[in-house]
Amino acid sequence: MNVSSTSDIEITLWRTWALTVTHEACEYTEQKFNAEKTGGDPVIPSPNLDTDLVMACDRLVDRLIKAYKNPIQMPIDIARYSKLISPKDTGHNEEREEKLLQRCPPGHEGTKLVEIPATILDVSGAIIAWYLPDALTDATQKEIWAASDLLAPMLEESIKVDGNWRTNQRWFKPSSEDDVLTPGCINVSPAWFQQGHENQLDPQVSASLKGALSEKILKAIARPAAIATAALRVMHPEQYWAGLRAFGSLGEKAQSKELPKMSETLQYWASVFNSLSVISNRQTPNHRDHLSIPECFDILTSVGNYSNARMNVGGAGWEDGWLVAGKD
Repeated sequence: MNVSSTSDIEITLWRTWALTVTHEACEYTEQKFNAEKTGGDPVIPSPNLDTDLVMACDRLVDRLIKAYKNPIQMPIDIARYSKLISPKDTGHNEEREEKLLQRCPPGHEGTKLVEIPATILDVSGAIIAWYLPDALTDATQKEIWAASDLLAPMLEESIKVDGNWRTNQRWFKPSSEDDVLTPGCINVSPAWFQQGHENQLDPQVSASLKGALSEKILKAIARPAAIATAALRVMHPEQYWAGLRAFGSLGEKAQSKELPKMSETLQYWASVFNSLSVISNRQTPNHRDHLSIPECFDILTSVGNYSNARMNVGGAGWEDGWLVAGKD
């Protein structure tokens, strides 16, 4: 199996995978981004991409270019900041966060508000976050809503009276007659180690994809997953190719170890990320995810009918008024 950024990908296993279409969308997105950045020739999309997906990629490229041309450099040293963080720094303890900011200040007073496409750079010039408001087409947003409807029963069951903050009911806004979204928080993955079972030999398909609606759910999120992956292809090519290699290995393992549910799920999974968190109608307290790799990007997307939303990134001292990709 040969997967690299300098060679054509010819993997028979992938010919029926949704990830194949995602990869072609990523190729088109990266080529179009580079062409517009350098003034190159127009890029023709693959005939395997449907019109809605091409339009979604075009919208994404427009926002990526605008963000790339609007760098905001901050005096913060992200490498030093990452080394200072310990597992005890969950983001919930205001006193510890204040001490952390004193040791590694963002380099400006007050809070910077970011409302247009932008890239956030640290003191070394490394991009630590991309902010892409209005990056999703109406068609893509409708697909996310449709997928949320399919997930509604699981979202409803996820809320706990005494759960941790991720699923505790105090952080969720109750549904109303005018609110069609079901509050809740669930994880979707074709292959992961469940909490408390990290030492098990083989990863498993998440419980959310083991039901009768799993294929419909995966098909519903295919285009949004492809768009997020296309963004990653431009933002962090090394992480993108690492993801492809990982899924190639997962496909081989699922076949060799005769894991039929994983093989079936991988066929419809359209992202190089191995998990997706679906969060609906929840206020999220300041926190830090220690399972994230500092050198890699997480992607956060917000969809819904609302105004004046804000995401505060306290450690960097900036907030945006949203597709956001950042290093945790």
